[in-house]
Amino acid sequence: MSPTTTLAGITDRKTENPHAIFIPLPLQGHIIPSVHLAVKLASKGFTITFINTQSIHHSITNSSPEFSTTTDLFSEARKSGLDIRYATVSDGLPVGFDRSLNHDLFMECLLHVFSAHVDEIVGNLVKNDPSINCLIADSFHVWPLMISNKYKLVNISFWTEPALVLNLYYHMDLLKENGHYDPLDKDDGIIDYIPGVESIKPTDLMSYLQATNTNTVCHSIIRKALFEDAKSADIVICNTIQELEPHTISSLTQRQPFYAIGPIFPNKFTQELVSTSLWHELDCTCWLDNKPPGSVLYVSFGSYAHTTKHDLEEIAFGLLQSRVSFVWALRPDLVSSNDTNVLPVGFLDQTKDQGLIVPWCNQKNVISHLSIGGFLTHCGWNSILESIWCGVPLICFPLLTDQFTNRKLVVDDWRIGINLCERKNLVDRVEVKRKVKDFMMQEKSNEVRVEIKKVKRTLEDALAMGGSSQRNVDQFISQVMVKASQIK
Repeated sequence: MSPTTTLAGITDRKTENPHAIFIPLPLQGHIIPSVHLAVKLASKGFTITFINTQSIHHSITNSSPEFSTTTDLFSEARKSGLDIRYATVSDGLPVGFDRSLNHDLFMECLLHVFSAHVDEIVGNLVKNDPSINCLIADSFHVWPLMISNKYKLVNISFWTEPALVLNLYYHMDLLKENGHYDPLDKDDGIIDYIPGVESIKPTDLMSYLQATNTNTVCHSIIRKALFEDAKSADIVICNTIQELEPHTISSLTQRQPFYAIGPIFPNKFTQELVSTSLWHELDCTCWLDNKPPGSVLYVSFGSYAHTTKHDLEEIAFGLLQSRVSFVWALRPDLVSSNDTNVLPVGFLDQTKDQGLIVPWCNQKNVISHLSIGGFLTHCGWNSILESIWCGVPLICFPLLTDQFTNRKLVVDDWRIGINLCERKNLVDRVEVKRKVKDFMMQEKSNEVRVEIKKVKRTLEDALAMGGSSQRNVDQFISQVMVKASQIK
């Protein structure tokens, strides 16, 4: 094998079931559903060879001592009878390189360098194991069509965000023709011409489609991966729920085989066979156990996007003045890797009896605790699905990419959350204080609490025996078997 790869759990056992190489995008929000999907498919009879980057593997094993077998994250999964093998590959950068601080260089490597490493490891795997017949790759990768064609694999695109977001990316040409993407003078009128989308405001588009500069490396990835490559996939599987996005999904299924199989959670929501966290998780249980039911606001702005120091300070002062109890997962680089002292002077002392601030925690354990009554979130898709599953309504503060579009679904379409700030680009501590205080007084947020119970039931029904997601998984597997027999 190449020195760029390490392999574990590889056996000579052949299988007549689908055998998929699975390559997630090396970001926390994509790793989580990818690992859970690998376990779900393996439980359905798939053989999975899961490929992480060396950097992601290093972060997970360093942050999770209980899973820190040096070569294989899936050893426990195999002990439970699942046929999941494991490999790592270089993303083109040194393991210790700060990818957050050097975002553009990291994205350049994923665009221009990573494909060569993928080509090498996939070629070696296919050569040594003829049972491999599928490639499952995150839809944001730019190389799946080339790799799947070269090695005669069924090309399965895994979309980790809402179907609405993928559909909007698929129609970048229409947005451009109508002056809503990449013009010098953008149209601020309602967008009502996208198939499968009744209407959407320009401010609810993903941040990359709102940008004035569309010549960035991220825009190059989006154009190649989503507007071109993903449209050619044999099958798209999506971490969403049929009943929550019926019109958009109906439109997408007219283009290519598309299956809504979400929410992709472990069989036991808070227990995982495989570690997925890139940071060490502090346990908040004892602190939460001493709080009344529904009294605590959980605050987290995710694993990757950044905010300004001004906004962070306004939110901090708003929380302080609200007097609401809170748990805040405040990762050190939320503003910048170079500025890790971001809270107002004296804030920790002033809130020592009101709040608990940790660098990172097990989010599912926290929001499933009875004391949690709300979630102030950046609107990452994993966070939204997890919060719905736990029946916890949301206060929305989107920062980047799909989060603005996710906010629309939460607040405008499903009515299971509210906006933190009503005026764009203006975070004010007085408004934060009022919104948080009113939201946590449950009689004032009764509507969103009623609605989230309904949406929670939709998720539960989708995963139940005979539910839409269960049916779609079975149909997807049947489709894979047909496609695999046609290719080989």
